[in-house]
Amino acid sequence: MATGDRKDPYRGYNFRLELGTTAVAGFRECGGLSFTTDPVEYREGTDVPVHVRKLTGIHKFSNLTLKRGMTQNADLFKWYKTVLDGAAERRDGSVVLQDEQHNDVMRWNFENGWICKWEGPMMNATSNDVALESIEICVEQVLLAT
Repeated sequence: MATGDRKDPYRGYNFRLELGTTAVAGFRECGGLSFTTDPVEYREGTDVPVHVRKLTGIHKFSNLTLKRGMTQNADLFKWYKTVLDGAAERRDGSVVLQDEQHNDVMRWNFENGWICKWEGPMMNATSNDVALESIEICVEQVLLAT
């Protein structure tokens, strides 16, 4: 017999993207919350162990990839157009995970993001699929807000 409260994991389908403090749109998929730290190998000639030390190096943050159904709202493409025009508009934002009652439970804040890739829909006259647009937001840093 179990004791205590059961803690189920959060579901991956309740989330939103915010730019600044404004929710932008509903998205079908969000990926790219991936971070790495390069190891730096270092050894001094007087070190007694005959192996290298591994120090932390440069931190890298993957691009955020988002997909949503095409609508009349062209705000994301307009943001990407600033890149095409040579004056990339950088924005801070957040990816917010929500629980079943749509309460915010986790937030990943990104800084200095700009759209580095916009992809239009695949069209097929024999399919019933929704027309999707996809964007990649290049970010400089992502932090989990607690």
